[in-house]
Amino acid sequence: MWIKHIPREEADGVLRKRLDQVADDQGRVDGVLQVHSLRQHTLDGHLSLYRNVLHHPKNEVPKWFLELIGILVSRINGCDYCVTHHRQGLARVLDDEEWAQRLVAELEDPEESILFSAREKAALAYARKLTLTPAEVVQDDVTAMRDAGWSDHHILEINQVASYFAYSNRTVLGLGVELEAWRR
Repeated sequence: MWIKHIPREEADGVLRKRLDQVADDQGRVDGVLQVHSLRQHTLDGHLSLYRNVLHHPKNEVPKWFLELIGILVSRINGCDYCVTHHRQGLARVLDDEEWAQRLVAELEDPEESILFSAREKAALAYARKLTLTPAEVVQDDVTAMRDAGWSDHHILEINQVASYFAYSNRTVLGLGVELEAWRR
């Protein structure tokens, strides 16, 4: 990290409690969260956004597909940290490392993939455009997703995941968060 941070073992009070909550079973905290330790309110905001966008029980878009969108956005943004974290998350959600690797490989050219449905391809195309050229997204892009079978609720979820990853990627890349040794 390119900025100071407070390691979990040195934190106290509410910050220590929050870092304890996000630590894994071996007491490790992901760098993307640890980087917020100087401003606990941004840690709380990041966690809230992450949980509500990717893990809310009312989400209707399958969790594996939301993870895949995050991987696509992170790959486009050159954020290897988030690609690695969420590729591992995808494998956990699918409970199949090999299938997760195949899906991620298909993100090289999702339009040509035989693994993705027309519906999934429309969502991936939208996420790609939103990431690469957000000012060029037009109503027809949303209509294309609706025509492919996504409801407006789904479209919002897809938009929010792509947008969350733009934020998260910029946090990681802009503050020099490095991949944890235990993730490699």
